[in-house]
Amino acid sequence: MANPFKINLIANKSYSYCLCGKSKNGVFCDGSHSGGSFSPKRFKVLKDKDYYLCSCKKTNGAPFCDGSHLERLCLKK
Repeated sequence: MANPFKINLIANKSYSYCLCGKSKNGVFCDGSHSGGSFSPKRFKVLKDKDYYLCSCKKTNGAPFCDGSHLERLCLKK
């Protein structure tokens, strides 16, 4: 199970969320998708604060964790 990635983000700064799952940290794009069909999801936040970003890629609200990793875990029991 991949846990959410907690990070302090800065308002109005551009971020690139990895959608391919190949980046070294699994959350922010590092260009590992090159040559593939994936592109990063670009996003900004409205407030400077801590956010939980999805690292399992199961969220319905990318890039933010919505707890989907917990639902998948419960279904496996």
